[in-house]
Amino acid sequence: MASSGPEPSLRYHNKVVIVTGGTKGIGEATVRVFVNNGASVVFCSKEEMASDLEAELKSSKRGTAMYVSCDITREEEIKKLIDVTVKTYGKIDCLINNAGWHPPEQIIDNTSAQEFQDLLKLNLIGYFLTAKYALPHLRKTQGNIINISSLVGIIGQKHAIPYVATKGAVTAMTKAMAVDESQYNVRVNSISPGNIWTPLWEELSSHSTDPNAMILGGKDAQLLGRMGTAEECAKAALFLAAEGTFCTGIDILLTGGAELNYANKNQQKTQSSIDH
Repeated sequence: MASSGPEPSLRYHNKVVIVTGGTKGIGEATVRVFVNNGASVVFCSKEEMASDLEAELKSSKRGTAMYVSCDITREEEIKKLIDVTVKTYGKIDCLINNAGWHPPEQIIDNTSAQEFQDLLKLNLIGYFLTAKYALPHLRKTQGNIINISSLVGIIGQKHAIPYVATKGAVTAMTKAMAVDESQYNVRVNSISPGNIWTPLWEELSSHSTDPNAMILGGKDAQLLGRMGTAEECAKAALFLAAEGTFCTGIDILLTGGAELNYANKNQQKTQSSIDH
């Protein structure tokens, strides 16, 4: 007799997942991976119309996908996202905070307080508020939160002070939230990718004076000699949600070894050699 249970390959069967910033890049890959592993995924972005992703995944025989327009810089829209999810599926098992932005290169002299505040609102406070409104439901399911942070929040990055500050704060907030939520058996973890080839990376390189050189530099920063893929990030998130049941407060460095080995970092010496 054939089994009526889920396919063995469905690692997150009948779980309800929210993915913010889910229409492209790491977010889109995460939606696909979780749906293909049996989850009901509610994904959002601030676009007014659903992407083709929702229509494509509706034909999936494994999980389901539903798009909700949500600007995570607006608290009322975050509340609506949570409410729609619970009304539709009755619970939340996992929140994946992914929506964010990396501005083009900027030095502190040319960065206004308002620009910094706007980025904080998107990259950090948006994560905080989405977690805040999801947590009452996650406590009921003993679910988990996964915050997409960045390696540069740990090691720094040239001409990116506001962005680095937001991501460093995301990693620190993850650990503090893990401490507080452990009493409810809610796990809170983060993933800090290195250079991952996404539409955002492509956009940033297009602003460079030499896009090809910037992309090559992005590849060369990893010991593995390539950028990571959005799907690799999504698979790391699935591990934390499905199998990493004894992991809380950890930060997975998904970096291809970018943080390892010494390199030429003396900017003064490098500039001197250029000048002469």
